[in-house]
Amino acid sequence: MDEGTTLMRALGAAGGALLVALLALPIAVLALTVSADDLAAASAHGLGEAVRVSLGASAVATLLVALGGTPLAWWLGRGAGARHAAIEALVRLPAIAPPAVAGVALLVALGPDGPLEHALAAYDARVPGTASAVVLSQVWVAAPFYVLPLAGAFRGVDDETLWAARSVGASGARVFFRVALPLARPALLAALAMAWARAVGELGATLIFAGDVAGVTRTLPLAVLRAAGDGLGPARATALVLFALALAPFLLVRLAPLARALGARR
Repeated sequence: MDEGTTLMRALGAAGGALLVALLALPIAVLALTVSADDLAAASAHGLGEAVRVSLGASAVATLLVALGGTPLAWWLGRGAGARHAAIEALVRLPAIAPPAVAGVALLVALGPDGPLEHALAAYDARVPGTASAVVLSQVWVAAPFYVLPLAGAFRGVDDETLWAARSVGASGARVFFRVALPLARPALLAALAMAWARAVGELGATLIFAGDVAGVTRTLPLAVLRAAGDGLGPARATALVLFALALAPFLLVRLAPLARALGARR
């Protein structure tokens, strides 16, 4: 091994270590510095209500993303052409659009003087400033994090396996639910966890489109923002709860196979 290769490896290792430290240090310090007094102060600032709003809205948003995103991911993953490329680019758009842009776009489309104003008025309905606005904001920003990875997983499903199932008389729906979906299950669970994390952590679009109404639209990210104005203690406690809720599905996805493996060994 020459000196140049050794130097590059050393620099790479040092750079990697620094990046890992930068990623891990803030979360570690946050977890270690939150006290019982911080949690009590956060509770006094409405932590419980924010958890309830976030859990409810994020659960509905993730369900809607899964219901609409699964067939879309299948269509994208198993097809090709200009239409598929255009739709995939459109699905990718919320992942690269600034959150403030998402909020303004939703407000312009569904708010006062928007193109759907009269249709909503016919049902005496309004969206901005309501729990529905929170859900729609979360769906808009979370969809790419579910659809695109799942489409990639469907794209990798072996064609011969699908044709073998069709050759024995299985319908298209049966092939999808009994063959393709189980093969893509690890990617689907990871995509669900990612969509949930993105939904529960959404801030910019929610703030602009839904507003900050305690018990209605004040999600945990908004609660962190409000608590930060009253001191670092309640803000860091609220932030830690938010991080735990966002991380929980990833832990379940990772630990479930381990639990099954341990159970099988008994």
